[in-house]
Amino acid sequence: MHAATKTRERPSVETDVDDSLDRPWTVTVYNDPINLMGYVTLIIMRVFGYAREKAEQMMLDVHQKGKCIVWSGTREKAELYVQQLHGYHLNAAMARDD
Repeated sequence: MHAATKTRERPSVETDVDDSLDRPWTVTVYNDPINLMGYVTLIIMRVFGYAREKAEQMMLDVHQKGKCIVWSGTREKAELYVQQLHGYHLNAAMARDD
């Protein structure tokens, strides 16, 4: 007696890659009426390790434009940065980069 040979269909594999998964996340700091400009500069330097000049320019954007994207990268790192900024009482959020 011969065993019946079964043929299995191979599952189809999606070859289309979702490009949105490759888009980085951004961290934005928003202006608020509480924190002083020098304090915002200091916290940006502390959290991101930026030089004073870069941190001051970002702080000025926050102050004058109402917000500034201060970092872009992976989701996990963005979550950590937002948590740290909140710990210093800065108004910050993360979003997918457009």
